[in-house]
Amino acid sequence: MTDSSTTVRPDRRAELAAGLARVRARIADACAAAGRDRAEVTMIAVTKTYPASDVVALADLGVTDVGENRDQEAAGKADEVAAAGVTPRWHFIGRLQRNKARSVVRYADVVQSVDSVRLARALDAAATGRDGPLPALVQVSIDGDPARGGALPDSADPDAGLGPVAEAVATAPGLRLAGLMAVAPLGWEPERAFARLAEVYESFRSVHPGAVALSAGMSGDLEIAIRYGATHVRVGSALLGMRPTLR
Repeated sequence: MTDSSTTVRPDRRAELAAGLARVRARIADACAAAGRDRAEVTMIAVTKTYPASDVVALADLGVTDVGENRDQEAAGKADEVAAAGVTPRWHFIGRLQRNKARSVVRYADVVQSVDSVRLARALDAAATGRDGPLPALVQVSIDGDPARGGALPDSADPDAGLGPVAEAVATAPGLRLAGLMAVAPLGWEPERAFARLAEVYESFRSVHPGAVALSAGMSGDLEIAIRYGATHVRVGSALLGMRPTLR
């Protein structure tokens, strides 16, 4: 049973089905070209600015993973989707302020953007009482620019260095270190960005061999990310069309 906010128009469902078919074909082709098993790569539908009805439609089309990057929007949308009887796996993928940790933990099944020891501690405290540890990915700054967000590789910074952040997540009883996430920096060719990320990931896995997730690649560069080992790709516009204007 859906209310008006989650009712799916037939024409919109057809648009989403067509977009999904195209994206799935791209992922399958990229996996084949890289000699990888298609089952190794999970598509996350990034639904920021899109309505709850799109999430409901995508779930009906077989999409299991949904990403949001603003708590203010995501919290209400998750409630609407749940009220419609739909339960996707919600990934929080945006920069996260510590004072939003408690809200995000209420609906997120995975947090992909842990980039400081302080944030890891806030999420750990907020996750108390969950059925199990909250899977968390450490967001990596590929270019080392702290202004963009992301833990810093090759840095011993006690709050923002990749090593300290990963260790804080790995040792937090309320969290489970699942892997790394990154966004190709502005001005970098995807090839260069994901090659650098692959190096960081290899070094990270030598310390945390069980943290196998690598979330990288979006609508415009998912093929390159898959070639460099991405296990999760975050797809918005190629799947859902051009974004509505933010209000």
